[in-house]
Amino acid sequence: MKSPFIDRVRIDARGGDGGNGCLSFRREKYVPRGGPDGGNGGSGGDVILEASRQVPTLIDFYYRPILKAPRGRHGRGKKQTGRGGDPLVVKVPCGTLVRAEADGKILHDLVEEGERFTLVRGGKGGRGNAAFTSSTRQAPRIVEEGQPGEEGIFFLELRLIADAGLVGYPNAGKSTLLSRLSRARPKIASYPFTTLSPVLGILENDEGERLTIADIPGLIEGAHANVGLGHDFLRHVTRTRFLIFVLDMAGEEGRDPLDDFRSLRRELKLYDPTLAQRPYLVAANKMDRPSAPESLVGFLAGLGRTPPGGVWPISAREGMGLEELAQAVLALAAAVGEGERGKNKDDAQEQ
Repeated sequence: MKSPFIDRVRIDARGGDGGNGCLSFRREKYVPRGGPDGGNGGSGGDVILEASRQVPTLIDFYYRPILKAPRGRHGRGKKQTGRGGDPLVVKVPCGTLVRAEADGKILHDLVEEGERFTLVRGGKGGRGNAAFTSSTRQAPRIVEEGQPGEEGIFFLELRLIADAGLVGYPNAGKSTLLSRLSRARPKIASYPFTTLSPVLGILENDEGERLTIADIPGLIEGAHANVGLGHDFLRHVTRTRFLIFVLDMAGEEGRDPLDDFRSLRRELKLYDPTLAQRPYLVAANKMDRPSAPESLVGFLAGLGRTPPGGVWPISAREGMGLEELAQAVLALAAAVGEGERGKNKDDAQEQ
């Protein structure tokens, strides 16, 4: 059974408590006044998040939301310091945002492979009585308890990292197109919202060039205000370097491709103005249908200016024009470069 796609979880993180200091005096034969020798307690372990490409979703945290690092050991006699608690290192997907529950503020954005963030710190170990010895205090009976570790409630939010994002209304053919351009196998059906979670696919040409394409659930009017799948869709778009608008040129169910295109652009701009500046190309899909050629002429006439990556007539179902589209996608990726992928962007709409 396929695991569900989980991209937002609430977790409870607790650093390990510090160990207590030890109250001890040296007791050995022929050493009548050995003095205090209680050791310090060890510090508690930290809870650390580490970005990893091997982790696809946040599902592990959905089933195990409490993260607790081990505590430090207590100090012992002979000035032995207790062992510190090992840090609890937890792997999360690359592209994970860490938010504080209290105010929704972004604390860190884990993007790069191996990048780490200390979520909560362990408590400091208490001092044993040997640490309190002085010229005027020869036999102290004072020790410290270990400090408690930090605690906090946090939200982990995954924003998929992809080179390109497929943007379109439900039933525009995004899933079919992704299945043709890559080896991804998203769910494909004739009813709206068959894709309820993002799906990634890899486009690769004969020269070994590779880029990641994300099929993200379809938009509807008002998505910027969290209507429909709303922010569940839009937050993943912020990670992409450029966009591929997939439009239904057949005009099924009375839809107009030019209106759809303008509506999609408007929803992206209302959610995040920088998305309106992102490079894009248009995949004019369903060109195998009788009404599509005439609809494409009207679309190009009303478009005004040509998109940065061009308009490419295709039929994802029949395989028409896909080779030309793939080359255009790779060319646009090369022209765009790596970019910043919107790192550390704090979206006011989500707070």
